[in-house]
Amino acid sequence: MSCVIFAPVAASEDMLAQVLSAARLPTDDLGDPGRAFFALSDDAGPIGFIGLEGTGADRLLRSRVVLPARKRWGYGGLLVAHAEAHARQDGVERLHLLTQTVPDFFRSRGYRPAERASAPASITSTAQFASLCPASATYFVKDIA
Repeated sequence: MSCVIFAPVAASEDMLAQVLSAARLPTDDLGDPGRAFFALSDDAGPIGFIGLEGTGADRLLRSRVVLPARKRWGYGGLLVAHAEAHARQDGVERLHLLTQTVPDFFRSRGYRPAERASAPASITSTAQFASLCPASATYFVKDIA
């Protein structure tokens, strides 16, 4: 693993939308307010992206994606750890997420499945929760405070 760098990325960044689309992750609301995205890269180029959405004690962890050629090197875990650290510094107490493809990945990082009905209004009102992610997606939550 070479030296990796995290950097904020604008939601309007073409590469972010392209990578999310290729991974079949939602992009319709990328430009809406209240989102922070981070890019992970190294000397060889882009590795992946992750985002946080919302304000207050509960935030949505979203759009974690690793480029196909960079998978299986632990970068997904680095992305999540970075987002969690950033959220903690911002006073976040809990992170929430929806996933259809990698529930075991998030379980192994301390996220626990929960009933969608138990999600706070600040999470259920997000486009991801309300309409962009299908009802079949598993809902997870993690206390990070």
